[in-house]
Amino acid sequence: MIKIITKTPQELEYLGRRLAQFLQPGDFLALDGDLGAGKTVFTQGVAAGLGITEPVNSPTFTIIHEYQSGRLPLYHMDVYRLKQPEELYDLGYEEYFYGQGVTVVEWAQMVAPLLPDEYLGMEIAVVPEGRELRFAPFGSR
Repeated sequence: MIKIITKTPQELEYLGRRLAQFLQPGDFLALDGDLGAGKTVFTQGVAAGLGITEPVNSPTFTIIHEYQSGRLPLYHMDVYRLKQPEELYDLGYEEYFYGQGVTVVEWAQMVAPLLPDEYLGMEIAVVPEGRELRFAPFGSR
């Protein structure tokens, strides 16, 4: 497991931007952390790093936002409001989870049984110094 501390939202966004340079079609980021920890800020950085120029906001009420303007499509999901993982079936989640874009899921632990075999798990925690990010890769990639 890799741990990184960011001191400002700008550093958190920058980290997402840097990670985006290495993302490939089909990559999946599973984000977890308390409300306000910075999951969306990190995702905004990923979007910027992919070359997406439109505003990126949390899809809390719509569950999924799609962004097609970057070098890869970005599928941003916020599953906080789901009562059970199976609710993703109605949204056609397989197209996103196993598509040719990059999928970022906030509150991923809520749909853990449906996560793909290969993904990068990330937990963002508020700490006195700022935000602590813990990265845990799953699968061979």
